[in-house]
Amino acid sequence: SSGINAEYGVNKLKRSQKLCHNFYNNHARNFNYASSSQLAETHLKEGFSLKENFITYQEEKQLLSEFNHKFMRRKYLKGHWDGAIIQYREMEKLEWNEPNNEIIKRLENHVFGSSGRCLDATHVLDLHEDGYIKPHIDSVKFCGALVSGMSLLSDAVMRLKLDDDNYSDVFIPRLSVYIMSRHIRYKYTHEILPNTSTIHGKEVHRTRRITLMKRSIESDHVDL
Repeated sequence: SSGINAEYGVNKLKRSQKLCHNFYNNHARNFNYASSSQLAETHLKEGFSLKENFITYQEEKQLLSEFNHKFMRRKYLKGHWDGAIIQYREMEKLEWNEPNNEIIKRLENHVFGSSGRCLDATHVLDLHEDGYIKPHIDSVKFCGALVSGMSLLSDAVMRLKLDDDNYSDVFIPRLSVYIMSRHIRYKYTHEILPNTSTIHGKEVHRTRRITLMKRSIESDHVDL
């Protein structure tokens, strides 16, 4: 039995390493950011990617038409169960109509490649204009080495923070997809700043923002 467990551990590590290898090779890191230190910038370039205009405005409208009516019947919640989100609505979505399913499959292929080792459900998070997401790290109990988000309706500024001396602010444009891995996923908290933020002296006014999040399965982790 110890031999079986050892083999399982080796295979698990190989899958995780392949997942991150694909991430390093396949995702560009040209995005608008401001880092407080060389260490924060290095970690950002190693473990964060962003693809602008991943979807069109028409595709955004198409996605919203499938679930927005359900959100409109709900009130925004003042606080999340773990205290990380203020003024939000959310749902887990397993099934999509055919055109939107093609978009979700395109998202999964972009983030996870041919492995396809992601959680089945898409987490849909609706953040009120006056809401925000506090600094947090996604629990390793619920997702693996890659965390991604597709941004609808609004631009935003995300802060990735190791400590008070090492952090980066990243501009997250509407219609884009971001991916977090390595130190950024495991060691840095991430947060969405309140609705008026600045980056490189430019003011970013965030309105209502919806994020479609896909995460790798819980067993795909990477030892740093």
